[in-house]
Amino acid sequence: MGFWSFLKGSGKSLVGSDTPDAEALKAEVAELGLDAEGLDISVEGDTVKVTGDAVSQEMREKVILAVGNVEGVAAVEDDTSGPEPKFHTVEKGDTLWAVAKKALGDGNRYTEIFEANRPLLSHPDKIYPGQVLRIPA
Repeated sequence: MGFWSFLKGSGKSLVGSDTPDAEALKAEVAELGLDAEGLDISVEGDTVKVTGDAVSQEMREKVILAVGNVEGVAAVEDDTSGPEPKFHTVEKGDTLWAVAKKALGDGNRYTEIFEANRPLLSHPDKIYPGQVLRIPA
């Protein structure tokens, strides 16, 4: 179980309200092609709760990021089983190269971070401050 903070004022804007509802978040996960089978997504205020058992650790982490990197979401409470994910919050001026150097010790490994965050990232240069990225093991 974990509690992950996100920058409420940044992220993908979903049409509707200031804070997306569970159905909008489930639709976003499905649109990204992520397999959320076995997971339940609910919303309490500006916090999203993810419960259940994911089909894999990778899908668990990607679903947490997919619902957290949405405008209006301040936190994701993860009540699923599995090892603690390793995430990195993008800071102003960060590039995937800089994130890889900081998190993996080698900037040349930026492609590993890019691949670990697909389909959430469409291009290695399209990251923004406040975005939370998955760091591969």
